[in-house]
Amino acid sequence: MTKDPICGMTVDEATALSAERGGESFYFCSDHCRQKFLTGVVTAKPDERPQGKAVYTCPMHPEIEQDHSGDCPKCGMALEPKTATTGTDDEENTELLDMTRRFRIGAALTVPVFVLAMAHMIPAPVVQSWANSHTSRWLQFALTVPVVVWAGWPFFRRGWRSVITRHLNMFTLIAIGVGAAFVFSAVAMLVPDVFPHTMRHEGKVAIYFEAAAVIIVLVLLGQVLELRARSRTGSAIKALLNLAPPTARQVAEGGDREIPLDQVKVGDRLRVVPGDKVPVDGVVVEGHSSVEESMITGEPLPVEKSAGDQVTGGTVNGTGSFIMEAERVGSDTLLGQIVNMVAEAQRSRAPIQGLADKVAGIFVPAVLAIAVLTFIVWLWLGPEPKLAHAIVNAVAVLIIACPCALGLATPMSIMVGVGRGAQEGVLVKNAEALERLEKLTTLVVDKTGTLTEGKPKLIDVLPNDGFAAGELLGLAASLEQSSEHPLAAAIVRGATEQDIVLEEVKDFRSVTAGGVAGTVAGHAVLIGKQDFLRAEKVAGLDSLEASAAQLQEEGKTAMFVAIDGKPAGILTVADPIKTTTAEAISELHALGLEIVMLTGDHRRTAAAVAGKLGIDVVEAEIEPAGKVEQIKKLRTEGKHVAMAGDGINDAPALSEAEVGIAMGTGTDVAMQSAGITLVKGDLRGIAKAIRLSRATMRNIRQNLFFAFFYNALGIPVAAGGCTPTGAPPIICRSVRFTSTTIRCCRNRLRWRTSNRVCSVTGGRRRD
Repeated sequence: MTKDPICGMTVDEATALSAERGGESFYFCSDHCRQKFLTGVVTAKPDERPQGKAVYTCPMHPEIEQDHSGDCPKCGMALEPKTATTGTDDEENTELLDMTRRFRIGAALTVPVFVLAMAHMIPAPVVQSWANSHTSRWLQFALTVPVVVWAGWPFFRRGWRSVITRHLNMFTLIAIGVGAAFVFSAVAMLVPDVFPHTMRHEGKVAIYFEAAAVIIVLVLLGQVLELRARSRTGSAIKALLNLAPPTARQVAEGGDREIPLDQVKVGDRLRVVPGDKVPVDGVVVEGHSSVEESMITGEPLPVEKSAGDQVTGGTVNGTGSFIMEAERVGSDTLLGQIVNMVAEAQRSRAPIQGLADKVAGIFVPAVLAIAVLTFIVWLWLGPEPKLAHAIVNAVAVLIIACPCALGLATPMSIMVGVGRGAQEGVLVKNAEALERLEKLTTLVVDKTGTLTEGKPKLIDVLPNDGFAAGELLGLAASLEQSSEHPLAAAIVRGATEQDIVLEEVKDFRSVTAGGVAGTVAGHAVLIGKQDFLRAEKVAGLDSLEASAAQLQEEGKTAMFVAIDGKPAGILTVADPIKTTTAEAISELHALGLEIVMLTGDHRRTAAAVAGKLGIDVVEAEIEPAGKVEQIKKLRTEGKHVAMAGDGINDAPALSEAEVGIAMGTGTDVAMQSAGITLVKGDLRGIAKAIRLSRATMRNIRQNLFFAFFYNALGIPVAAGGCTPTGAPPIICRSVRFTSTTIRCCRNRLRWRTSNRVCSVTGGRRRD
């Protein structure tokens, strides 16, 4: 006995499927696991893989991955688990709790520092005198130390890491700016004699504790808001994960036993009792019940399930009880795939993020260069005290230019947009699809399963002269039971509902886009398009074609039947239009999109459906390869094209379009080929997705604009570009008169006056 390397199930080497890799044999419980192994999904045995080991990644730099939590070496942001879990908030938001605690304590200590620093502006002599006292200065120092050293420690750690890894970021500027302001002020308090006399005012060197403390608290506030936003974006994933039950009832010898969900293996038999959630994807093997599948289909009415029917993990069982066999577990279930798709999309990067990254990569070094240049210019050309002005303005440049918004503008908007889409039933595969969706001008749709229900029904059985309706339907259905086409299934269902016994088929053959042929009960039977029957040398189809044309104009699909080389009649099948399709088309037109329908159905049938829905362009009788060519043609015309489809035959077209949109009720291949999946298979979801895309991209552009605008405006001001050179200062603490010139000793600004009165103090000559 050995273990399946994919699911971990114990299997018998003598009877299990096998495959080789690196000269070693591996054994599998099913072909599904074997195929997954052969595609390279797993390269190690279960015993060699760390069990339950989380992988952490950066939301801004998904290429960063490590097996433990910490900070991103590039941007300094906290890493988050790559795989979503259902853990509690306390388990998953340790950094949010830590930052919140630092913010609250830091804010409580910073408020009195700010009040003490600003007290000199209160027009009361007693307050101004106390504000400039040694007691006030030492209180500011004592309160600021824990704010900078403890509350701001994560920023200094990230700033230092950005330097040693040579990935300068916003924390580089924060650490340098706050550190310079705090160290300058601390030295002024502890060893003021190291500063020249020109840097002192009323015998004291200026301190900037309030600037350092306030900056730390404001950045902490930004971190708390960011972490809360990131936490909220995961709520959709947590809600999806919580749809699955934590345990399952395993059917075993001696009675059922309850096991954790992550211990369920492919092939296990599980009992689902009334009111329970279906634990994993599988097939019913015993029993009967009704299952509420609104989480997948959006339909509130329960679906009857009996032996042989598929059930989906997370759906809710009704009043019956059944035993199911697990076919897909863990991340392979539909629910797991949805969760992974949403999580990967939230971590993906939109093309516009590349621009933001390039700008940020240039911006931080540029700011450091401007800060150094500001220091040199003020030290060389500035008024006395030159050193004080040089330090203050250089630090101001570093602090005001922190590109927080620049770095977060795109990832935060993408995360929120993808999370909101998941809540609305719109699954975004990657951020690139979300960005491209905004620019759409043309939407290409398939007919069957996209505009229609995808469940054709037999409508008419119209025998030709000499043939009975029952005979015609019986022979046709017997032949079609060997076909996998949806129209064939509709004919077989129609015959079964009429209790017609189907015969055995011999010499069955199928012609792509044509029809099927075979021998039933000794009769040569042909079913398909009129061109197919003509190619098979069937004559006398003219009368049937006239009848078929009228039926096709009513939106029905007509199939010609020939028996023993003679036209036997027509079978018509209709696929009802979804009740929501007309509303969806109207919404899409309101958004400015052109709707193009590509279908392999007959032109008259396609035209009838398009006429009812108001579709702009119709291309019928097109094979899958033709759909790809049509999309290429539309793109060469300069149109931005999206394709919506649900079948395997739509997969190439979905891949060719700028954005592929798959119906969640369709095939897995279609969903894998698409960038957007509509869980409910409702075309109104496309309108939701487009509005979501436009809102997300508008938010990103707003974020980037204000980030650039703020920094472009703030840096020159911080560098001292707006310092007045020809006007008196607001406060003149020492005025000295020399003939007709008044000189302010605070910053050496000069101006001419016609008398010997200080226009600031209103007083006469004072020294």
